[in-house]
Amino acid sequence: MKHYSFKILGAIAILALAAGCATDTKSKENLLSAAGFKTVIASSPKQQQHLKSLPAGKVSLVQRKGKSYYIFPDPTRNQLFVGSPSQYKTYQQLRLQNKMATEQLESAELYQEATTQWEMWGPWWY
Repeated sequence: MKHYSFKILGAIAILALAAGCATDTKSKENLLSAAGFKTVIASSPKQQQHLKSLPAGKVSLVQRKGKSYYIFPDPTRNQLFVGSPSQYKTYQQLRLQNKMATEQLESAELYQEATTQWEMWGPWWY
C-alpha cells in the first residue's frame, strides 16, 4: 500500500513540475513577474524592431536617464519585462529557491527509485 502511495505522490510531483516549467522562457517570465518586474508593450514599429534586436532569453542590465534597470525581452508577445536592481535581486533569490526545490524533487525521485528497486527481494526477515 505504501509503495503505491509513493508512486502516486511522485507522479503528481512530476506533473506539477512539468506544468510549472513548460518552457525555460515561460519559467523566467513567471519568476520575473513574481519579483515585481513590469511588462511594457512594444506598441510602435520602432519599439518592436528594437525589441527583436535585444539578446533573446537573457536578462540584461541597461541604463536609462541615469538609472539602472534590468530588462528581459519577449519578442513573441511584443513585450519587455523591466525591473529595478532590487527587483532583480528578488528575481535571483526566486531563481535560487526554484532551483533548490527542483533539486529536492529530483533527489526525492532518485530516493523513490532506489527504494522501489528493493521490493523485488520481498520481505527480509531477521
